[in-house]
Amino acid sequence: MFGLTLLRIISILGAIIGITLAVPLSAALSLNEGKMLLPFLIPMLASLIFAAGINIPLRKQKFQLNIRQTFIVVAVSWIFASVFGAVPFYLSGNFKNFTACFFESVSGFTTTGATNLPEIEGLPRSLNLWRCQTHWLGGMGIVTLTVALLPLLGVGGFQLIKAETTGPEKGKVTARITTTAKVLWIIYSAMTLIQTVLLMIFGMDFTDALSHSFSTLGTGGFSTRNASIAYYDSAAIDIICTVFMFLSGINFSLFYYLIIRKFSEIIANSEFKAYVIFTAGISVLLAFLITPVYNSFATALRYSSFQAITIMTTTGFATADYLQWPAAAQFLIFLLFFTGGCSGSTAGGIKIIRWVILFKQVNNETKRMLHPHGVFTVRLNGRVGRKDIVFNTAAFMTVYLLIVMITTFAGCLSQLDVMTAFSAALSMTGNIGPAFGALGPASNYSTLPDFLKWIYCFAMLAGRLEIYTMIIYFLPSYWKK
Repeated sequence: MFGLTLLRIISILGAIIGITLAVPLSAALSLNEGKMLLPFLIPMLASLIFAAGINIPLRKQKFQLNIRQTFIVVAVSWIFASVFGAVPFYLSGNFKNFTACFFESVSGFTTTGATNLPEIEGLPRSLNLWRCQTHWLGGMGIVTLTVALLPLLGVGGFQLIKAETTGPEKGKVTARITTTAKVLWIIYSAMTLIQTVLLMIFGMDFTDALSHSFSTLGTGGFSTRNASIAYYDSAAIDIICTVFMFLSGINFSLFYYLIIRKFSEIIANSEFKAYVIFTAGISVLLAFLITPVYNSFATALRYSSFQAITIMTTTGFATADYLQWPAAAQFLIFLLFFTGGCSGSTAGGIKIIRWVILFKQVNNETKRMLHPHGVFTVRLNGRVGRKDIVFNTAAFMTVYLLIVMITTFAGCLSQLDVMTAFSAALSMTGNIGPAFGALGPASNYSTLPDFLKWIYCFAMLAGRLEIYTMIIYFLPSYWKK
């Protein structure tokens, strides 16, 4: 029975993604890219026919999922979405094999932004738009989109979203989970529209503006240009992207509280305050370090804030090659590989909230040494946090770093030097995109062997789904009654 439920959910997800292919299909028509019509039409029609064939006969049956099944549904949904997203790439004939197509698709949906294309501007523009659109779909969450559009998921809806969303604490901003999902997607879409208009005002055409807005709001980093945002050499475009990357790294629930004028929830949010302070501090410090490179603090701040925020929010755009900066500045950029944005945002990485929790616990342990009989708790958002949240965070960090170590070893087996392998593992698991060494912001992943690309695909999926959703099946306890 579960197999049939899984098939229904996958078919619905496929139909939803298939419908979104109408965007690049329309672009192909308007740009006279006739050779791209079938690569978009075939998977679109196939997904709709498959969904209709599965769901029409079973339309009166309700979905029922337990917690174990929820993890399977989310993991399989993301793998399926990645395979589905690779089909237009494969049918277009612009990739050397299916491994390259799958890597690009996984990188897109997980909002990693690591490309294995040596030449981006040679792609059809509609196909480039689809690359960036995968960021947008994966950023807020493909399962969250399914729940928003299909209330018939019923009791399993909240469990599905919990298994997909980021951060140690997950909840609803409205009473109904389907309403929550819809609200978040409406906010997400509105911000995408605003950025698209602003980018067009300052020089991008509609296709490029929409593509980069998809990538920015999804904190992905795919661009339509080989040089990324640096291609435009525009301070205005840099600032727009910087602002929207920063906004995309904020918990989207806070935007809802802003709309309903519940300012107290925003002001009290521990993670948001830490995010703002840390982002501002690291940007200014970087600017001081690279001022000699640009001979102007204002110019240095433009580049430092962009590079700091693009790495911290795991977007991965570039307006400068940070490997050409002084060693101290490179070190600060490297530290950002361990951060990430806020929980509940489209950003990847470890997340700011986990560092807030750990530093608060360090403070508590220091107090406990001075006052052995004192009782100290971690306070979040002005309230006492759950007692298990520190253990949850410590366990996550341990597993996260374990995945990074295994991925680093795979990179070393593939003849990467240790620094390149380690930074790439951090980049893949944190869904960042660029790395250091041979895989820096001026490079790409096209030269890697297929074996390593498959390992990186797993790391990207594991990082996007907060590790446990992808590794829980390898634990004996999962299979015990």
